[in-house]
Amino acid sequence: MKYSLTIFIVLAFTLPSFAQPSPFIQVDQFGYKPLAEKVAVLSNPIIGFNSNLSYQPPAMMEVRRAVTNETVLVGDVNLWNGGAVHNQSGDMGWWFDFSCVQDPGHYYIYDPLNNESSGIFRIAENPYIDVLKAAGRMYFYNRCNDEKALPFAGEKWQDGMNFLHPLQDANCRYVYDKTNAALEKDLRGGWFDAGDYNKYVSFTFAPLHDLLFAYEENPQAFGDDWNIPESKNGFPDIIDEVKWELDWLMRMTNADGSAHNKMGSVAYDQNALSPPSANTDPRYYGPTCSSASITIASVLSHAAVVFKKFKGLEGYAVQLQQTAETCFNYCLPFYLNNNWETNCDDGSINSGDCDESVQNQLEIFITACVYLYELTGDETYHDYFKANYLKSRPMSNSYWSGDYPTIQDALIRYAWKLQNTDKNVQLDIQSDLKEAIANNWNDFFGWNDLDLYRAFVPDWTFTWGGNKPNACYGILSFNISRFKMVSDTSSFVKKGNEQLHYFHGVNPLGMVWLSNMYQYGAFRCANQIYHSWFKDGSIYDHALNSPNGPAPGFMVGGPNIYYSITSISPPANQPAMKSYLDFNNDWPDNSWEITEPSIYVQATYIRLLAYHVTKDITTKITDQMTNTAFHISPNPANQRVALSGINFPADIVILDVHGRTVFEKSDIAASESMDISKLNPGLYYINATNKQDGTVKTGKLSIDR
Repeated sequence: MKYSLTIFIVLAFTLPSFAQPSPFIQVDQFGYKPLAEKVAVLSNPIIGFNSNLSYQPPAMMEVRRAVTNETVLVGDVNLWNGGAVHNQSGDMGWWFDFSCVQDPGHYYIYDPLNNESSGIFRIAENPYIDVLKAAGRMYFYNRCNDEKALPFAGEKWQDGMNFLHPLQDANCRYVYDKTNAALEKDLRGGWFDAGDYNKYVSFTFAPLHDLLFAYEENPQAFGDDWNIPESKNGFPDIIDEVKWELDWLMRMTNADGSAHNKMGSVAYDQNALSPPSANTDPRYYGPTCSSASITIASVLSHAAVVFKKFKGLEGYAVQLQQTAETCFNYCLPFYLNNNWETNCDDGSINSGDCDESVQNQLEIFITACVYLYELTGDETYHDYFKANYLKSRPMSNSYWSGDYPTIQDALIRYAWKLQNTDKNVQLDIQSDLKEAIANNWNDFFGWNDLDLYRAFVPDWTFTWGGNKPNACYGILSFNISRFKMVSDTSSFVKKGNEQLHYFHGVNPLGMVWLSNMYQYGAFRCANQIYHSWFKDGSIYDHALNSPNGPAPGFMVGGPNIYYSITSISPPANQPAMKSYLDFNNDWPDNSWEITEPSIYVQATYIRLLAYHVTKDITTKITDQMTNTAFHISPNPANQRVALSGINFPADIVILDVHGRTVFEKSDIAASESMDISKLNPGLYYINATNKQDGTVKTGKLSIDR
């Protein structure tokens, strides 16, 4: 990463003054793969807090190399949707496709008419590998009962051992019997759930499944090199992080399979000290609850499927399986009597109500059946699944979306991956999803052309933690492609790609939704996050304006149209995509509704990102023009101009900055010069088309008299 950081700094100083990132030109700030589709979004804000700004791009935009400032492409700008205002952003806009730029290197988009420029991005074979590592390290920073020390923690984010003071996690007491030392439990480990320091069992359901899926779907994306304490132990670091959480879940489980629902502080203000090691308040665990037990049964059985494939973890996988089955059996009476416990959390441990509805617990039960059947081959689990799968919401309402992704993942796994399935059930699930794709796609997902920013999701996703369903839509798109659920999957791959670009800056705010990612190439990102460690007013407050800032890689919740404080606009009273403010003020401003990170939003993003990461390789980045470059001489020109570096004979078209053709000549030869004396001084583009093979090269011409 030191090399990449150095390159970024050099580029920043070699750019001309006009190349400060424009608020009107949005690209993936981390870059693109060489063969990927690459489309910049150009925006003119009409509605919302930034409607006082105005932008009109030229008909042609440039792609320039960052080191040399040489133009490598001039291309058409295409008006989106006939000039309509995009409802979710309040913007009208244009698309600039530069997919043909494929040489590795650093680039920026340039508007020569308005002197506007995007920030620098790179084209590389593996542009997201370091971003994935940074996002994965969020879990290390969110570890409970672990020291954040060099060389694993960044110099600015060191902290001593947290929550191992007396009456904290190693000797935690029961919240309803605080003085009874006989009920003390060792509940070390696990992750802080979100912005607070508490730990919740049922809230681990989605993130653990997502992280396990992330590894299963693309294991080559995950190395043993995240720079966490377990790095270089022979196991991928994502597996090590998952194990850190699993160990805690097993400590929350009793021998009979009952499990406690949560643990932490009794008052919220005890969750707000910074850094975590400063907190010496006693910690307590809550009562057992069916939701906790069935969650543990589900995630541990999935983990056992994955862990048993690693040499050296087979014994641990057996332990996971035994605990999962014990918890499942404990839950059978709740299932058989349909009396799942839904009021276990009375708020004695603040805050975050971790109760789950009857429907949610039934769906967690169904997922547990899938993984236990895969793990054991026991038809008992299979029978429970077949008896209940139709009661899951994807099947009962034919609504496949970003709303209930974890149960959807289990159904897809059963229908497209598992062996020894019931063929009728398998076909039933497959047909239900295929019918949703065929008949209801625009209602559930929508193609990218419905969204100026190319990553359409329904309005309801812009809610508390809305970046999670946004990522889930991309994941489902990739699953449709991965399992070839339709004959032509190209549109679904495209949609999944664009969902990622949305997270990396292709949105109305030009915002990377990760914290403090400047060292990774971002030029706008979340500077403030609602997190007790990196709280408002601390040295960790703001990435640009505080001594330390928050650690890199925390995914914020994102825009929220349901933000409850109407007096702060933005976020209030804005189009959906603009319902965001980079702030971390506590009550009564309630910034947690916008900028709070969480282990579940983080996991879905990591899973989506992992689809785009290949094996960690070193890519040679060339920031120089190649020997195939198109040359114009003289340039600036006065009366005549000649061309080289193209194949002759060629047809020549000269366009002005508005895209209007002002000169044409066919079949010019290598030694031929062109009379441009009738053209006015200014900037022009020359397109040279080879007569034999149709290849086109573009150059920029300046006329100066």
